[in-house]
Amino acid sequence: MVERRIRDSTITITVTDVNGKSSTLTTFVNVEVNVAPSALCVAPFTIQLDANGTASITAADINNGSTDACGIDTLTISQTDFDCTHIGDNTITLTVTDVNGNSSTCTTIVTVEDNVAPTALCVAPFTIQLDANGTASITAADIDNGSTDACGIDTLTISQTDFDCSYIGDNTITLTVTDVNGNTSTCTTV
Repeated sequence: MVERRIRDSTITITVTDVNGKSSTLTTFVNVEVNVAPSALCVAPFTIQLDANGTASITAADINNGSTDACGIDTLTISQTDFDCTHIGDNTITLTVTDVNGNSSTCTTIVTVEDNVAPTALCVAPFTIQLDANGTASITAADIDNGSTDACGIDTLTISQTDFDCSYIGDNTITLTVTDVNGNTSTCTTV
């Protein structure tokens, strides 16, 4: 704890005896406050990343009514900004500093989640040719047209990869895009 002098006061003491004789003494009294504030954090809570893969919190989000008899000067937290690298539990420290420079801390858990589905983009309809054996194949990369996700794409799958003579004509193919946090979205092409 930091001790701070908050006031110098001049005190005059007068002593009078039974005969009415008096004497005075002047002295200084230094009033100090060295009691830290009471830091109170909220219970663990969850935040969601946005479509850009970011989220932010403030000290007010963590503070749960911290107090100090002489007044709180500042509330600061150990981390305000989160991104895809922070998925899961993050220990956040709130530091409460009073007007006299005394401080105390508390911690809470901020769980960061990504519930935003990726953007699935399919190519425009395209044509494939059967080979001499009457077969043809495509891959998810053939259907994908730059699908994206702020935290990253884990897998691209398609509803059908192999074709033969029974598929001549238009075939609707679904591309499923799954991000690294398990969110999925789809698009289709012919």
